[in-house]
Amino acid sequence: MSAEILVVDCGLLPYAEGVSLQRRVEAARQAGAVGDVLLLLEHHPVYTRGRRSTAEELPMGVEWYEMQGIEVRDTDRGGRVTYHGPGQLIAYPVVSLKPYGDDVLAYVRGLERVAISALAEHGVEAGTVEGLTGIWVAERKIGSIGVHVSRGVTTHGLAINVNNDLQPFEWVVPCGIEGCRVTSLSRELGAEHDLGSFSATLAERYGDVFDREPVETDVGRLEPDPGTLAR
Repeated sequence: MSAEILVVDCGLLPYAEGVSLQRRVEAARQAGAVGDVLLLLEHHPVYTRGRRSTAEELPMGVEWYEMQGIEVRDTDRGGRVTYHGPGQLIAYPVVSLKPYGDDVLAYVRGLERVAISALAEHGVEAGTVEGLTGIWVAERKIGSIGVHVSRGVTTHGLAINVNNDLQPFEWVVPCGIEGCRVTSLSRELGAEHDLGSFSATLAERYGDVFDREPVETDVGRLEPDPGTLAR
């Protein structure tokens, strides 16, 4: 029987709140207080800068983006600048890498398979592009991957454009790729898509790829001890 992964639908969160939640769950996972967890959510508009980001990726300057109602946040994940906003599905797996021999690359390849198979089930054929990160539909980017590993436990993960506004991607150099075209599930299909349905599919495909049994739960049940995930 496959080991469980607890799946939590967190709804729409500010980026800082999502990071705080990840850190609390990460600490509990490292301590063995909880098992593997998959957080599914959306973020309020935000540009996140990964560890390899440069100033040129935000050519308008931070103040200009903030005037458009978009936060700019530094993050400890790998990768460069990307955008998150309502209608985009974020998947933050907080999981131990020990079952995968602490092989980060193999884990990232697994996340790629999760995204590709979920998109296929919803009618969009996607794949990877040699030499580039993320998930692509031909030459159009539909998903981003960036992870952080601490003491053998992952945070951050995967973002898939479903119904979100794509304009903010045009104001930056997304993922450090000049001239990068970005797309979404709804754009490829020509109509708004059911984010909840896609989210459920992604959790199922995560279970398939990583041999886990998805079990829905809520944030409160991730706190077996009141002090474990204290804010």
